[in-house]
Amino acid sequence: MAQQYTILFDLDGTLVDTAPDLMRAHNHVMKKFGYPTKSTNEIRNLVGQGAGAMLGRSIWGQAKKEFSKVQDEKVKKDMVNDFVDFYGKNIVNESTLIKGVKEFLSWCKKRKISMGVCTNKQEHLAIDLLKKIGIYNFFDYVAGHNTFQYCKPDPRHLTSVIEILGGDIKKSLMIGDSETDANAAQNAGIPVILLEDGYTEKNTSEIYHNHLIKDFVGIEKIVLRYL
Repeated sequence: MAQQYTILFDLDGTLVDTAPDLMRAHNHVMKKFGYPTKSTNEIRNLVGQGAGAMLGRSIWGQAKKEFSKVQDEKVKKDMVNDFVDFYGKNIVNESTLIKGVKEFLSWCKKRKISMGVCTNKQEHLAIDLLKKIGIYNFFDYVAGHNTFQYCKPDPRHLTSVIEILGGDIKKSLMIGDSETDANAAQNAGIPVILLEDGYTEKNTSEIYHNHLIKDFVGIEKIVLRYL
């Protein structure tokens, strides 16, 4: 039997503030390869821009201006591998849940709302993070950057998960923090709840959304409009 409603979540900057641990992994790689390090706030502004600012939404760390200077594909691959290795071993040292997340997930579970994660983090890293931070069991499916042959902002990243969950696009919501999430949802025809101060350089006014929230406290009032 299909769930009555489906809510999809981004991970980095939406469910979890992962910037401190991403910053540590980023700076580990940058120091090793002789590139400038970044502050946690700079990382928050860079995550979510894909190749435009970081080497992918969640598993990379060097701004395009600097990384583009690296012409050797082997060096790029080594940087990525070093990042994934270091980050995987230090994935929840300082990362914390966004305020109100656990309470909202519990609220959804009680109402039999089906929940999935659509993240551009590698699938195994996403699952490991969700488990270690204590919210993995709330989700019915986790789709990462490498789960399908496509990922956000491709709307199929969202629609495929909805299909897997036995849901209905017309009875689905997306909660994210950047244009990557919003564009995928908009192109899929799914309403978007956007978190302020997301992992993006863009202002919220520049990002498509139906609702804007500071954190998850009180978000139930918005979701109830769709149920």
